[in-house]
Amino acid sequence: MEQSNFPLKSWADAAPRLIAIAAGREAADLVVRGGQWVNVHSREVLPGHDIAMADGRIAYVGPDASHCIGPETEVIEAEGRFMIPGLCDGHMHIESGMLTPAEFAAAVIPHGTTTMFTDPHEIANVLGLAGVRMMHDEAQMQPVNIFTQMPSCAPSAPGLETTGFEITADDVSEAMQWPGIIGLGEMMNFPGVIAGDRKMLSELSVTQRAGKTVGGHYASPDLGNAFSAYVAGGAADDHEGTSEADAIARVRQGMRAMLRLGSAWYDVESQITAITQKGLDPRNFILCTDDCHSGTLVNEGHMNRVVRHAIACGCDPLIALQMATINTATHFGLERDLGSLTPGRRADIILTSDLTTLPIERVIARGRTVAMDGKLLVECPHYDWPDEARATVRLGKALEAADFAIAAPEGANTVTAKVIGVVENQAPTKALTAELAVVDGYAQPDEGKGVAQIALVERHRGTGKVVNGFVSGFGYTGRMAIGSTVAHDSHHMIVVGTDAEMMAAAANRLGEIGGGITVWKDGAEIAQVPLPIAGLMSDSPAAEVAAKAGRMVEAMATCGCTLNNAYMQHSLLALVVIPELRISDLGLVDVTKFELTGLFE
Repeated sequence: MEQSNFPLKSWADAAPRLIAIAAGREAADLVVRGGQWVNVHSREVLPGHDIAMADGRIAYVGPDASHCIGPETEVIEAEGRFMIPGLCDGHMHIESGMLTPAEFAAAVIPHGTTTMFTDPHEIANVLGLAGVRMMHDEAQMQPVNIFTQMPSCAPSAPGLETTGFEITADDVSEAMQWPGIIGLGEMMNFPGVIAGDRKMLSELSVTQRAGKTVGGHYASPDLGNAFSAYVAGGAADDHEGTSEADAIARVRQGMRAMLRLGSAWYDVESQITAITQKGLDPRNFILCTDDCHSGTLVNEGHMNRVVRHAIACGCDPLIALQMATINTATHFGLERDLGSLTPGRRADIILTSDLTTLPIERVIARGRTVAMDGKLLVECPHYDWPDEARATVRLGKALEAADFAIAAPEGANTVTAKVIGVVENQAPTKALTAELAVVDGYAQPDEGKGVAQIALVERHRGTGKVVNGFVSGFGYTGRMAIGSTVAHDSHHMIVVGTDAEMMAAAANRLGEIGGGITVWKDGAEIAQVPLPIAGLMSDSPAAEVAAKAGRMVEAMATCGCTLNNAYMQHSLLALVVIPELRISDLGLVDVTKFELTGLFE
C-alpha cells in the first residue's frame, strides 16, 4: 500500500522533540502567531496566543511562542483571527459524494474538514471485503485523517435483498487488524440485533473485543424495549434520530446522538433543542453529514456547512464547534490524538475571522498548510483501481420495454396498487396506495395522481431480473426515465419513469457505461453522470462530477421533478432498513414488518 505524502509520528515517538521545543531547546517547524485560541476542552476563546508545531503535532500553545522560533521556522501571522481545530465528520459515506476517497478529500479539505470517520458499506455491497480494502488503502494515502469503519451489514436486511457480496463475521475480524480501521460501521440490521441473530452478535463481539467503536443505526420510532435491546448490543452512537425525543433517548442510554445535515437529511434543527432548550450536556452530541453529494461539497461546503447550520438553529458557536471536533474524537477514543488545539495532538488547525459565519481562510493539516481561501494546495494521491472495480454492471441481456410492463390480475379494469411515497428531505418513505388504470392487461402509472413507475434491475450477477412497482412524490411528467446504479444499500439499478421504453433505454445505457446516472426524455438522453468505479464513484475531480450532477438535477427538473435533492431520494428507494415501503431484487418490502409484500391489494 502506498503511504500518505504526510507521514505522521505517534505522540510517543514525537514527544522528545515536542518537549524540547516547548522548553525552548529546539525550534518548531511552524508557528501560528497572534491568534485567538478556541479551546474546545474548556469552551473558551483566549486572545493573543501562539501555536508551535513539529512533526505534524502541536508542541506548545501559549501567549508567546518566540522561544520556539528558529531561523528555519515558518511563521504564520494569525492577525487576531480565531484558531479552531480542524473539523471532524463523525459519520459519513464517501461513495455518496460520487467520488473516490482522494477526490472527496480534495473537495472537503478547503472547507476545513481534516478528519473523517467513513463507512464504505456502499462498495462492500458491490465488491465485498476487497472493495473495502481499496477504499481503506486510498484513505490511508491522504494528507488528512480518514478512519474507516468496517461495514457491518451487507446485505443490510438478510432475506429481503441480494447483494453483490456478503460481509461475514470473519471479514469483520480480519478488518479489525488493519491500521486504519476505527470500528464497526453502522449496524443497520437492528431487528437482527434485537432478535439475537448469531451473525450480528458475532460482528458486535469481534469489534468490542478489539477495543473499537460500534456504529449504530436504529431507524425505528419504537423507543421502548426494542430500543433498549438494541443499545444493549453495543451500538455506541446513532444518526437516525429525527426528533428531540430521539436525541434525548439516545444520550440517556449512554449513546452519542449524531445529528446529521447531509444533502437531503435535515435532522439538526429538530434535535438540537435537546441542548438549546432542554439543557442536556452537549458533550454527548456529535455533528455529521452521513451523505453529501458532490454538488453540495463544491457549492455549499461540508462540516463547515453543518456547524454554521447548528449555530443558525440557536446553538452556541463554541458548543457547535465542540460537536464537530473534540466530541467526535472522544467518541472514537482519539481525544489524545486529535480534535483540539493542545500539545501532542495532530496539528490540524483552521484560521477563521468569524465563529458564526465560519469562513475557512487557512487550513493546516499535520502541521502543513493544505488550503488557503478555498483553494487546495496539496496533492491527494490516487489508488490504482483495478479492472474488477470498473466492470460491475452486469445486466445479462439487453432490456426491452416488456421487461418494465406490470401485469394486472386477470380481468381487472383497475387495481389498488401499493405505492412508495417519497418524503421531501427525509430518509423514511410512506406506504401509500393508489387506484390505477389497467390497459391491455397492464397496470399504468398515473401522472395526474403523481404516480410514476419504479423498477429495480439486478446488476451484480447478470440474471436479467427486473422487479417493478410504483412510486409517488417526484412529480415527473411526459415520457421520461432516470436510472442509477447508486441504489442504497444493495446497489442494484433503480429506474424511475413514466414510459417503459425510456426506462429500458436508461437501464441499457448504464450497462454500456459501467454505471452512473442517466436521464432520458422523449427518446433522448439529456444528462449523464458516469460513475465507473463500482458503479458508485468517479475518480474525476469533484468540480467536474458536480457539474455533471448539476446538469442531471436540471434534467430531472425538466422532467417535472420539484423535490429538493430528489436524486438522494431516488438513490434510497431500495434501502430496505428504513420504513415504510421499499423495493428490492426480491420484491416490494414492508419495512414496518421486515417482510416482502405484494404490489396489489
